[in-house]
Amino acid sequence: MLKNIAAADGAPGVRDELFGETVFLFDARDAREPGGDLPLARGERGKISLPEPGVVAARSGPAIAIVTVDGALWIGHVRHPNSPHPFKLPATMVFAKEVADLPEIPLNSPGGYQDIIYEEEAAVGYLHFPFYNGAMGKDACRRLLDAYTKATERPTRAIVLCGGPQFWSNGLDLNRIEAADSAADDSWVNINAIDDLADAIIRTTSHITVAALAGNAAAGGVFLARSTDQLWMRSSVILNPHYKDMGNLYGSEFWTYLLPSCCGTENARRIAAARLPMGAKEALNLNLANRVFAGASELFTAQVRASAAALAGSEEFPGLLAEKQARRAADEAAKPLCAYREEELSRMRRNFYGFDPSYHVARHNFVHKVPKSRTPVTIARHRDVAWQAGREGRKKAS
Repeated sequence: MLKNIAAADGAPGVRDELFGETVFLFDARDAREPGGDLPLARGERGKISLPEPGVVAARSGPAIAIVTVDGALWIGHVRHPNSPHPFKLPATMVFAKEVADLPEIPLNSPGGYQDIIYEEEAAVGYLHFPFYNGAMGKDACRRLLDAYTKATERPTRAIVLCGGPQFWSNGLDLNRIEAADSAADDSWVNINAIDDLADAIIRTTSHITVAALAGNAAAGGVFLARSTDQLWMRSSVILNPHYKDMGNLYGSEFWTYLLPSCCGTENARRIAAARLPMGAKEALNLNLANRVFAGASELFTAQVRASAAALAGSEEFPGLLAEKQARRAADEAAKPLCAYREEELSRMRRNFYGFDPSYHVARHNFVHKVPKSRTPVTIARHRDVAWQAGREGRKKAS
């Protein structure tokens, strides 16, 4: 069953029946502890028998545990096509009433649903956050901020933010926002939560921070990754460092500070305006990325760990940390981080609450998989008046 759901993930999912309703299952993860035991089979007085296969037996964070013939699976997300919100949502959100009285396995406990994992090796802390589809809702951002804060209190030298194997981060959780009572309010809370996380990463002066992208990143996820000191990418990773196709969304996560600082003013302008996917080579050439590693995912992991250990163990580390501290102090004196945030969020507030509904229309169409009526002008250059004018000017100049 795990392989079937993994094969159908993305679309269309695996059709099944839960609580008498036809749904499609996504985001399946093994509900076993490292030793192979099933935590949902334990009661306060020891082992209890498992229900029959197909029964929903427990909950953990966003997920529900479905008993199988050889164990159980956490199902993190479902799509209920006959519900008011017929798109992918956390399973415990879709069936909130039905699962309210089920046994609860703590989120990220052994055997529970895992979406934030921390480990240490050779003076380096590794923080994994395989959020489904890279979406980071307000709760996910707050929990990740708490985990990151605890990581900074550890006696390590470097912190590597690993994201997940398929996606590092894609920013706001648009599906949850679409399902909220007020999409504008939920958008506002979500962007502030991810900004809080980015702020904490940028202000970290106790460690050298690294974003290790084994999977793709988009929108706010790209700039969250860039809030670290070093951004390392696997060569096959694709970035989409822009927001504008989401109804001219302005974006935040301190991109107006981070992009010019890392890439230069002109490159920052190009990146923000391009609205096109970016490969690892281009990201490296634009200084959006610091290092690119080739090879399979296992090799990438090994290279990241070796490089992070070398960084943490280097004789130059104290000097690198002192340089970072001085740079952060100088940048703060020139223009406080809070000023960048206020400027970005003032534009975002207009996107969320202003008279122009473009963001809300674009988000709705994205979540509901409404196809575009025509090819976007960023790809169909023959309809881009400004680009055509610049092209003619370039021809005359040559």
